[in-house]
Formats: sequence, structure tokens, C-alpha cells
Amino acid sequence: MDLVSLYKKGKPVVSFEFFPPKTWQGIAELYEHFRELMKCNPGYITCTYGAGGNTSLEEAQRRTLEVLRWVRGDYPDIPVVSHLTCVNATKIDLQNYLYKVKEMSVSGIVALRGDAPSHTLSFVSVPGGFRYAVELVRLIKTEFPEFNILVGGYPEKHPEAPTLEEDIKHLREKVDAGGEIVLTQLFYNNDDFYRFRDLCEKAKINVPIIPGILPVTNLAQVKRITSLCGAKLTQILLERLEKHEKDEEGQFSVGVYYATRQVEDLIQQGVPGVHFYVLNKSRAAVHICRALTL
Repeated sequence: MDLVSLYKKGKPVVSFEFFPPKTWQGIAELYEHFRELMKCNPGYITCTYGAGGNTSLEEAQRRTLEVLRWVRGDYPDIPVVSHLTCVNATKIDLQNYLYKVKEMSVSGIVALRGDAPSHTLSFVSVPGGFRYAVELVRLIKTEFPEFNILVGGYPEKHPEAPTLEEDIKHLREKVDAGGEIVLTQLFYNNDDFYRFRDLCEKAKINVPIIPGILPVTNLAQVKRITSLCGAKLTQILLERLEKHEKDEEGQFSVGVYYATRQVEDLIQQGVPGVHFYVLNKSRAAVHICRALTL
């Protein structure tokens, strides 16, 4: 399926991102949450791919392929998209993985450089590998043109970029190389997204720009995530969450309410879709989709 065409139908497209569980219990729980999320009729789902830290390249591939294979088997009508990073991978490694997902009729690839391992100061490519995401985009566009290519964008700029304008310059390079959809990093201030979108338009990035939303259901967890990706919680959201610091249900209610209002505003401002980072859970995203009749 051509994913780009989904965003031309006039109704906001909902998509979900999952990660491959590491345990059998995690896999069983994902199945249950996935079943609930399918009631939201997503346009497609994406599955992450991580080969850093203590996870070997082979193990990362195996886990991601298992999730993709299961979804393709049990939900054949839902387009699936695989993330792919340059971490610890040679060009041959990347080609071999792309051949595998091609055989599974995967619809697209989220082409990312990937994060540098936590014990290093900066990203270093392996011999025979890629240093930048744009190189991976070019490989896919040239050798696997049947895939839609999705790329990452950062409304608050990539942590390694000197300025937002410089970051958008690199995003333009990825789009010119073949990127067809931009999925943004999570954010909590919509003004940051609108500024980013305006700068993309000024840079003549004329592809769907899809906001990434992570509803806050656990304050400590989200603080860890935002510290890694450079996103900032708004002061009002932080204050409300801290009032429920020892109340899980209170945090959930605040987070879902805030995310619902956030998504509602984005839709009113004409975004073609919303990409939810669900962290392999369904409850928050289902609440939001139902509240907004998505």
C-alpha cells in the first residue's frame, strides 16, 4: 500500500508505534493491547528496531521481524512499517534486512541513523556502514523503491544539531533523497510543532509532516524519555502531574486529558494525521481516539 495516499483522503490518519518485547510475557501483553488498538482503525503501524547497548544486531533484527511477521499474519489488512537504523550495521547488513522485510510485504521503512550508544560521546559508524540517515534513505530509494520511506523530524531540533534551522536543512536533504513522510519526535507544546512546520514549508519540504504524540501516563518514565530526545514538558503539564506524584491513576487522567486537548488542537490546525508512541500499551491512545472520534 502507498502510505502517502492515506494522507490525501481528507480524514486524519492514526498510526501507532510499537517496540519488540524482550520477554514472552511482554509479547503476550502486546497481543492484548494490539487487539484493543486495532479498534481505532489505524492507517498503519510501525515497529522499532534497536541494535545498541547490550542488544546485538542479530537479536534486534530477530525481535523486530517476529513482531512484523505476527502482525502480517493476524492482521493482513493493516500496513506495517519497520524502523531501521545504521547502528552497528554495515551496508550489507542493511541490505540483507531490507530483503527480509521485502519478502514479508512490509509497506515502508522508517529510515533513521539511530542513537549513539550511551557509553559513547557521539555516533560512530562501523566500517562499511553509514554515518548519516540520508545515506540509508538513498540506499532504500535506489535499491528498494517499492518501500515508502519515512524519516524523523525534531520540532525542538535534534539534540546534536546546533540550531533548528540547521536541523531542518538536514531534513530537507533526507526528503530530497527520497523521504516521503516525516514522523516527528514527541513534543508537548504545539507551538513548537507549528514553528517547525512553518520552517519546513519555508524550506520547501512538501511531504506530510506527522506529529508524534506520547501521552504521559507515568511521570518518571516520561522524564527519562524526554531527557534522551531533548523534548520538554510544559510547565502546566509538569505541575499537574507532580500533584499526582504518588497516584498512578491521577497521572494517567492528567496525561490523557492533556494529550487529548493537544491532538484536538493539532487536528483543528490541519495536520494530516497523528502518530502515537504507545509504549506497547493501549489504554491512553484508545481513550484519546474515542474522545475525538478518530
